[in-house]
Amino acid sequence: MNHQGRYWHPLEDGRIQCDLCPRDCKIKPGQRGLCFVRANENGQMVLTTYGRSSGFCIDPIEKKPLNHFYPGTPVLSFGTAGCNLTCKFCQNWDISKSRKFDKLQTQATPQAIAQACVKTGCKSIAFTYNDPVIFLEYAVDVARACRAQGIKTVAVTAGYIHADARKEFFAHMDAANVDLKSFREDFYHSLCSAHLDDVLETLVYLKHETNVWFELTDLIIPGENDQDDEIEDMTRWVVKELGPDVPMHFSAFHPDWKMTDKPRTPAQTLYRARDIALKNGVRYAYTGNIHDEEGATTYCHGCGTALIKRDWYELSQWNLNDDGTCKECGTTCAGRFDGPAGNWGRKRIPLKFR
Repeated sequence: MNHQGRYWHPLEDGRIQCDLCPRDCKIKPGQRGLCFVRANENGQMVLTTYGRSSGFCIDPIEKKPLNHFYPGTPVLSFGTAGCNLTCKFCQNWDISKSRKFDKLQTQATPQAIAQACVKTGCKSIAFTYNDPVIFLEYAVDVARACRAQGIKTVAVTAGYIHADARKEFFAHMDAANVDLKSFREDFYHSLCSAHLDDVLETLVYLKHETNVWFELTDLIIPGENDQDDEIEDMTRWVVKELGPDVPMHFSAFHPDWKMTDKPRTPAQTLYRARDIALKNGVRYAYTGNIHDEEGATTYCHGCGTALIKRDWYELSQWNLNDDGTCKECGTTCAGRFDGPAGNWGRKRIPLKFR
């Protein structure tokens, strides 16, 4: 069903301008913005995917990826369709580029989603698969319903959002994983039709203006954003502007969507990126989409003890006190912890709404 949208204003020629993200789409009556879910209906902005989802699944929180947000706990993941970026390498293109809204589930009210979290024992709800900023109104309503039931909220996003909308959106989030796709403007411009500075503004906002716990993911693509100098620049900026405690995940690319001519990311490239991050002062650097126990493990930055060992998404060792401090030296591990680790493991369970 269509739902009244926020963050827009009318133009003199009958179009409306969407003010949600820096794309500033100017939309004629009956047309949609680039994200394909925000439309001009009789001179009003509407969200066309409110209450409809491309699917629900219970995942380990580490899959988002979030390694420092209630480790070992289950998260109910869902998304809708569409995206406000045009990434040629999209790893979820069947959802984010979808135009087949008839396939979306239609009985996914905020209250039903919150009740599903409670019934299944999920610690949190994740807005993922496609970028939740484009369905802000739906995400916010779901977040409100979930928080009322004591459920934490997680956004998996590229962070491409205007300041006013950003303030409302993240006010309803407890955690986020932000996809920092590159540290070069030409990459964002040519491969995503976006701008790097807008994403960096979101990151600085999250760090200095909110209490949202957030981690970063850098999908490393051979020949595009895998050069040492770029990773050097990115990690130095993160430590300087966001601090050493923001975890960074360097993730392996696989050929997909419109970038099938590139090979999979070699494991050695991810090892190198992690080493550069650690050298530049990032305290928690991880490798992703490969089997690498060392690169998946959380180490104490005080004494070097392995605090949380992981085998893929399954925790195999836990050396944290209930308050998130190292059992060996008492140094605080940055993150959100609440007693012992969960035991959800690697399970991934699809969930149907009726």
